[in-house]
Amino acid sequence: MKLSDYKALSFDVYGTLIDWEEGMIRGLKPLTDNLNMTRDAVLEAHAYHESKCQRLTPGRGYRDILATVYKRLAEEWGLPVRWEEAAAYGRSVEHWPAFPDSEAALNYLKDHFTLIVLSNVDNASFAFSNEKLGAPFAATYLAEDIGSYKPDSRNFDYMLVQAARLGLAPGDILHTAESMFHDHAPANRHGLANCWIYRRHDKDGFGATMEPSDMPSYDLMFHSLAELVEAHRTELAEKA
Repeated sequence: MKLSDYKALSFDVYGTLIDWEEGMIRGLKPLTDNLNMTRDAVLEAHAYHESKCQRLTPGRGYRDILATVYKRLAEEWGLPVRWEEAAAYGRSVEHWPAFPDSEAALNYLKDHFTLIVLSNVDNASFAFSNEKLGAPFAATYLAEDIGSYKPDSRNFDYMLVQAARLGLAPGDILHTAESMFHDHAPANRHGLANCWIYRRHDKDGFGATMEPSDMPSYDLMFHSLAELVEAHRTELAEKA
């Protein structure tokens, strides 16, 4: 299997292109500064509450989901919190940094693939991330538009229906993501080829994502988007 076999890359954004773990850790500092918790313990608690909120209230926007997560974490850790603080965390996505290789890699990839976003986010928050990434995407399919959150199959069904209107069949698309839980498990269910951007390759556990019940399979794996780009350049050089 080669990258050049595909016409489109469908991307998860947060965890794959945007360093959401760093963004979360910074945004949660008002709660965690005086707690004796490891970074991964904080992220794992966040993953639990975020996943539960998304599953139980799939029609709520991501800003509201994050605000509720902040409140639930404060309660779990026995800390007082005002809703204004929780709401501020809900808006923190605009400050989450891109991974250092993301913008340049996407700028290269857009010349070779149709780039699509399939993300668990609201439009207002994504606008800030899109700007950080250089706005390279041909289409964006967001949880706010769909009314549910990955790993719900509805999100992938929506993407495939919309992609067909762009002239893309499922076999044309390589789903490219970090999260085994949110992305690779449902990609497996939909028969989509998938590429794991294993950002956490030097860390234990799953960080800000829930652990999947069964480890999904993947067709390609790179530790960064820069590695993916280098692999694609090598393929093109070998064809020349």
